[in-house]
Amino acid sequence: MIHRSPLPDVEIPDLPVHSYVLAGARERGDHLAVVDGSKPDGLRLTYGQLDAAVGRLAAGLHQEGLGKGDVLALFSPNTVAYPVVFYATTTLGAIVSTVNALYTTEELTTQLRDSGARFLITISLFLDRAVPAAEAAGVEHVFVCDTAPGHRSILELMATDGPVPEVEINPAEDVAVMPYSSGTTGKAKGVMLTHRNIVANMAQAGGMQPTGPEDRILAILPMFHIYGITVLLNHALRCGTTVVVLPRFELEQFLTALAEHRVTKVPVAPPIVLALAKHPVVDRFDLSALKSVLCAAAPLDADTGHLCATRLGVRITQGYGMTELSPVSHVVPDSDEHPPEGTVGKLVPNTECRIVDPATGQDTDGAGELWIRGPQVMKGYFARGADTAAMIDEDGWLHTGDIGRVDAEGNFFIVDRLKELIKYKGYQVPPAELEAVLLSDPRVADAAVIGVRDAEGEEVPKAFVVRAPGQEALAEREVMEFVAGKVAPYKKIRVVEFIDAVPRALSGKILRRELRGR
Repeated sequence: MIHRSPLPDVEIPDLPVHSYVLAGARERGDHLAVVDGSKPDGLRLTYGQLDAAVGRLAAGLHQEGLGKGDVLALFSPNTVAYPVVFYATTTLGAIVSTVNALYTTEELTTQLRDSGARFLITISLFLDRAVPAAEAAGVEHVFVCDTAPGHRSILELMATDGPVPEVEINPAEDVAVMPYSSGTTGKAKGVMLTHRNIVANMAQAGGMQPTGPEDRILAILPMFHIYGITVLLNHALRCGTTVVVLPRFELEQFLTALAEHRVTKVPVAPPIVLALAKHPVVDRFDLSALKSVLCAAAPLDADTGHLCATRLGVRITQGYGMTELSPVSHVVPDSDEHPPEGTVGKLVPNTECRIVDPATGQDTDGAGELWIRGPQVMKGYFARGADTAAMIDEDGWLHTGDIGRVDAEGNFFIVDRLKELIKYKGYQVPPAELEAVLLSDPRVADAAVIGVRDAEGEEVPKAFVVRAPGQEALAEREVMEFVAGKVAPYKKIRVVEFIDAVPRALSGKILRRELRGR
């Protein structure tokens, strides 16, 4: 059975992403577009200034040689400059490859090499990682968004009086952004999202939870993540909303920004909902302007959501998607006044879904794997045809790897997961990557990683380790420290158990279910 959205299909404009997002920017003029919320006198850009800055940076990057089809890696936390770099790059028909701001030099090098990036734009604080990674990957140009001795700034590029070139873009074919995702398993892969993918998803999801110029949205989610790209950059700026940006999550700074900027809407991940629900410091802040909280990136416990909504007197809803879906396939519409607890919402317009029994491959009325088809489905994985074919079948169905069910009113619920991917505080943690790191330690003979729940109910990476001969004294702390020195903080091993042998099938595949049953 094919499930369809209860909402009517929407028209999808045949436009590049920057043209669609910034269509009304010039007319909005002095209306505030982006604000640095980390300090009282933070940098501000009006919509008129944003539009002008995008044009000037596009002209400057063009003079440096950035052209259609080139890849520009954007390695930065949330800043006022982020949307300027993003849309200036797409204006030239080039591809933005957003990079996790927590990446180590080695992780950044891997993405730069894999994506074939010619340009890298970062911030001065990240140069200690960015410069060696760029050199190792053969990146031709490195610029900073702010200033740093010996490094050229985007401010210099924007000083040009050169023209903005007219670039012919085919929205259906040309890639606009290439974030990296582990998909359902394995190492991170470049997800090719076309201009049409991104524009379609804005058109699909925008009407379900509309926002407008009267709203202020807080950008605490990372803009390098597809959730941030779509909700905080594209959708919010398309609608004329003021976006208040913070570079990282610190609870008191987050609450201060919510209160001082009279934020009306905030998209978050579950750990922030938990803090809003339970942390005593929340009571010190006036959050009366806040109307709604959208939680996605990982499942939200229904009790936590209810507790937070009651405490703050706000509406809390969930959505569902993945990078390969641009990312939204489900969201709770504002028109649903009393959605059932725990639902991730209804299908967005122009989207089909099947629920398939993993054991039989047949559609089921119960719980099964969600398969999605629609204009938001990615073009494919960059330079990985086999991985693309494994993810999207010949009929265009994307196999999500998530187990869900649907009720009679079309409300979907995520109940389990086929994929091995661990989601730690909304971040993707691929077990295969951590296993490779563990196996690079000569003190480790074999290893496997799974996700387990900690005392707070958060999923964390747990390593099962087989000590190498003569390494009987190897301690849990030493294993965790070894991994921590090689990966971003959110990927760290949080629990270690030593075992005699990793259970494997004859094919060599790790039998993770046996490990979960220990």
